[in-house]
Amino acid sequence: MISRPRPEDVGTEAGVDPVLQAFGVEGQHDSGDGSRSTARRERFRLLLRSPTFIIGTLVVLFWIFCAIFGKQIAPYNYLGEPGSILHKLEPPSSQHWFGTDDLGRDVLSRVIVGSRGILVVALLATALGTVAGTAIGLATGYVGGWLDEVVSRILDAFLAIPVVILGVLALVALGPSSVTVILVIGFVFTPIIARTVRAAVLPEREQEYVAAAELRHERRSYVMFVEILPNVSGPILVEFTVRVGYAIFAIVTLTFLGFGIQPPAPDWGLQIASQYIYLSGHIWWPTLFPALAIASLVVAVNLVSDGLARVFER
Repeated sequence: MISRPRPEDVGTEAGVDPVLQAFGVEGQHDSGDGSRSTARRERFRLLLRSPTFIIGTLVVLFWIFCAIFGKQIAPYNYLGEPGSILHKLEPPSSQHWFGTDDLGRDVLSRVIVGSRGILVVALLATALGTVAGTAIGLATGYVGGWLDEVVSRILDAFLAIPVVILGVLALVALGPSSVTVILVIGFVFTPIIARTVRAAVLPEREQEYVAAAELRHERRSYVMFVEILPNVSGPILVEFTVRVGYAIFAIVTLTFLGFGIQPPAPDWGLQIASQYIYLSGHIWWPTLFPALAIASLVVAVNLVSDGLARVFER
């Protein structure tokens, strides 16, 4: 077994090669990109063989297409047509496949266009939480010591607060808007993602490639974001997709309570909140179809997450 040299035992005039040779990993840094590319290609092939991943991806892409081109492909104006109030609460028919709501607006058009708001907010909120959580998780996992102890206790304190309660309190204080929802959900997701990334970093910081980088006197930021981050990208990607599903539910819940996306946006949560009172009169279509849209998107995201998790666990 080769003993591990200390940085102070290796003179700067010796260069990098003797250090790498001392670890028995000469050339590892140069060939890292090639091995990572091979691993990525293999994982991509495995994903293409996963039925759950393919089905989930197709459904997600369908809703992304609707979010981008919804106003162009919707059969009617989602805000209503002239005289549409005369056709309020009509059941599904050949003219209105999903029926009309209490203002005579076409439910299908509103479901199609409503995908934009929920997808944009969910993706931006999850991305914000992922970026912040990844940075915190890398720092606490790699640096350790007092920084890890202090930050971990703070994260535990935030995790003890129920998500919905924290979101409602923040939205009451800041005011309901899409930007506020993004900030609140991103903030709530940050400690959860940070703990996941920290757990993935802990075994990585003991690997030889990290020790080699330290002996090259690389900065901590370089070691964390260039050396370690690519090797923990799998858990981060899986966590991102899982959180997107939770973000959709959180947005719908906050919107239903009146603290999320505000009218006149055709948000799915807003549609359910404004139309569910008609269920007692057996008028189910204005509520059912937005609810099915939410369910299909969340299930599809979970299928994608499950496919990614299966591949990265191999």
